[in-house]
Amino acid sequence: MELHNRVPGEIVPVVIIGNGPSGICLSYLLSGYTPYLSPEASHPNPLLHSKLAEEPDVSLLDRDLEYLCEGLQGRSSNPVAVLFDSLLLPDSDFGLDYTSPLEWRRRPDRAVPHLVLGKGPPGGAWHAMEGSMLTLSLANWMELPGLKLKDWMKDKRRNVRNDRATPAEIASYYQHYVTQMSLERNFAHGTTVTSVTWRAADSRGSRGCWRIEGHQRRDGEDLADDSLAERLPFTLLARNVVLATGTHDIPARLGVEGESLPYVCHSFWELEAAISRGELDQSSDPVLVVGAGLTAADAVLAAHHLNTPVYHAFRRDVADPGLIFNQLPKMLYPEYHKVHQMMTQQQHQPASPLDSSSSPPAFSLSSSSYTGYLSFPRHRVASFRPDRKCVLESDTGRRTVVQVSKALVLIGAHPNLSFLPERGRPLGVRPEEAITCRRNPIDVDPFTHQVLSAEGPGMYAMGPLVGENFVRFLKGGALAIASDIAKGQREDANGVHQDGLADKWVDRWVAIQNLAVSRS
Repeated sequence: MELHNRVPGEIVPVVIIGNGPSGICLSYLLSGYTPYLSPEASHPNPLLHSKLAEEPDVSLLDRDLEYLCEGLQGRSSNPVAVLFDSLLLPDSDFGLDYTSPLEWRRRPDRAVPHLVLGKGPPGGAWHAMEGSMLTLSLANWMELPGLKLKDWMKDKRRNVRNDRATPAEIASYYQHYVTQMSLERNFAHGTTVTSVTWRAADSRGSRGCWRIEGHQRRDGEDLADDSLAERLPFTLLARNVVLATGTHDIPARLGVEGESLPYVCHSFWELEAAISRGELDQSSDPVLVVGAGLTAADAVLAAHHLNTPVYHAFRRDVADPGLIFNQLPKMLYPEYHKVHQMMTQQQHQPASPLDSSSSPPAFSLSSSSYTGYLSFPRHRVASFRPDRKCVLESDTGRRTVVQVSKALVLIGAHPNLSFLPERGRPLGVRPEEAITCRRNPIDVDPFTHQVLSAEGPGMYAMGPLVGENFVRFLKGGALAIASDIAKGQREDANGVHQDGLADKWVDRWVAIQNLAVSRS
């Protein structure tokens, strides 16, 4: 879809910024696919089932979500995420395979016109992930409503190993999902949003709306060098705007001396590129991997597979319960369990407790250990030097200098919200800090996902931006948003004046700002 050809001044009911699984799921719900309680179904939670049975003929989108969420517990802090997950995958945390009590009906009369903007094909960041490694989540946790991932995999004549699939398969599934559910007309590819601002109602009586500006690569262009692509500017007006950009755009940095040196990398793909160029092998100086997440573990495995020596530095203790490896079942995640074993068994031991700077660390040559790997728990990087030497500092202040071929800083990523004023900082739970998925997500109403500190009504956020890292739970954000938008349409139909609603939002926004000032 070419956005520059749209009618000037036309107001779109909903614009979704981001075409990953969050945006795809919301598009599905806004396209008229409507969940109901199946007449023959039951839910293993008797309290939830009794609540659902009170109004069996009423769509889930029209139910009181806050009431349905009461008493439910799960592995998400967002209540609607727990509710929707419980309805789509009942008791899946216990390894049970209950049939969902929901049935999906196509209701064209409920469809809400909308646009989904994305830089690449549907699936978002999944198209950029390494294609051969297995995903963290079980395969059915990755699927979207209406299309079982396992059924799709069977059609491709492939069995899902250990109930897990590769990122490449998941990306292909999401792209196929958009086609299968006839959502394509809502998706605009090759788009970059540069500005989102609230345009208040004017004196002539026009309603307020959101103004979205950006540029789009000309349709059909598929250039190896994206910088050569022709970009056409566009401007959209929307009643509602949904932030669904994810958090993979900007790699997190350490902020230490020398971090911008050429041998210091901040993404797994830079390691892949170095491997493909033949720059790393068993004769190379060690690769330093910084971080204790799954991407860092993938880098350790990739280098170890080449027999390239690896130094692995991370801030936590290997026994820290907050370490992701201590939360994964060994049977389902053998490759990550292997990395955790390496981290535990192959720890750096300083030569002498009296030395402030130990001699270069040595790798163990024991046949029973993981040769060519050495971990540095409770260490941080103090600096990177131009001669490819890195200074590591323990939590006790001891420093160790290591010679490396490359350094990979893999400590997470931040969302790119450059299209918002102050990069979205005022929207966070802590407005004085940058938006991050774990430490400072966007502050939203838990049952509607409306952004509490937005300039105007009708701004929503979902997915990693509100703290949901797993596809399994981000679908709840789609339910909350679609339900709230449906409620707004009902109010419109019943004659509720939207300007009155906007006034109420302004009053609420001013109250929030005053509260923030009083706390500071």
